[in-house]
Amino acid sequence: MSNGDVFVGEIIGTAILILFGAGVRAAVPLRYSKARASGWVVIAFGWGFGVPAGAYTAAPLSGGHLNPAVTRDRRRHW
Repeated sequence: MSNGDVFVGEIIGTAILILFGAGVRAAVPLRYSKARASGWVVIAFGWGFGVPAGAYTAAPLSGGHLNPAVTRDRRRHW
């Protein structure tokens, strides 16, 4: 896997993460949105769904290292 593949995978995964997270946050205050005044629970679910969606999308190209909770370092430094 080349550095270009890793870079493209991280860009796509981060774009999906931000699309879901910021998209649901933007939809809540919109006047004619189906998510109008739905509150923080919907925003939390949007971000919570965006993290694994971005990580699973980026996994074949870069290993899905968008979030440190997803990253598993195989090297031991301690």
